[in-house]
Amino acid sequence: MKSVICAAFAPLESLTIGAAPRPEIGETDILIAVQAAGVNFPDGLMVQGKYQTKPALPFTPGSEAAGVVEAVGGKVTGFKPGDRVVAFSGTGAFAEYVKVPASQVYHLPAGANWASAAGLLITYGTSYYALRDRAGLKPGETLLVLGAAGGVGLAAVELGALMGARVIAAASTADKLALARARGAAETINYADEDLRARLKALTDGRGVDVVYDPVGGAMSIAAVKSLAWGGRHLVIGFAQGDIPSIPTNLLLLKNAAAIGVLWGNALRADPALHARNIADLTAWLAAGNISPAIDTIFPLERAVAAIAHVMDRRARGKVILAVRPDKEDEA
Repeated sequence: MKSVICAAFAPLESLTIGAAPRPEIGETDILIAVQAAGVNFPDGLMVQGKYQTKPALPFTPGSEAAGVVEAVGGKVTGFKPGDRVVAFSGTGAFAEYVKVPASQVYHLPAGANWASAAGLLITYGTSYYALRDRAGLKPGETLLVLGAAGGVGLAAVELGALMGARVIAAASTADKLALARARGAAETINYADEDLRARLKALTDGRGVDVVYDPVGGAMSIAAVKSLAWGGRHLVIGFAQGDIPSIPTNLLLLKNAAAIGVLWGNALRADPALHARNIADLTAWLAAGNISPAIDTIFPLERAVAAIAHVMDRRARGKVILAVRPDKEDEA
């Protein structure tokens, strides 16, 4: 089968496209014929050896896939060949076939195209878990989303609005903020030319924000923590800016606030039943048109390096997708 191959932890340009053996499944695995795969920031970190986990070499990157069940292990129930599915693979999705534990595979209702489905799990799964289960976001609360035009940021904007929150989107350019408004943001802040704290104070009449969704890190994190309301929750999603901030804990103490870590992939493995419920909500909303992943660019599998670089350089306005089988990409 055709596959992206990472032979050593090295710059993106070291990745190759080549032939690899089709994965052999175990008793509790599912083999998926991949139609499309989502490209995520951690994929770029992983191939360079900069991620929290380091797969054994050589490996195929790619954490999420949408496709058709090719085969199921002997102990797998609830799935059969021909089923449309989405899956969190961890690695291996940038290939024509991927092996995934059955506990990380989910039925995909009819009506969703492959690109949208491939862009669902990590961005929307992370954001829904963060907002619903970690922060306990309530209707009427104020949600600040940093990096609001990235994949997880846009998902948080859309889900926050769907959950009844007043969403304030923060990003670095006018076009990014326009995209966030189109996804449900009530207010926007351009932190390239506006002071984040001052603008938040004005927008909340000095009260502050109830929840911060932070995939950015760096100086923005400190400013956001200082802008929390009493009992506020700061969700630590990632560090796209590169710097891991040192949050002064006295800021949390003074506002009875909390900093909450969100590592979706590990959480999914720890509590598959909770996440199966969440993903059932998301796939139903996707099929009904209540949510719609913003697709920035669809690259062919052969251009995987360019696709990952597009994400790592923070040029994406929404989700980047690899069309593994482009002739079938838009089939419903």
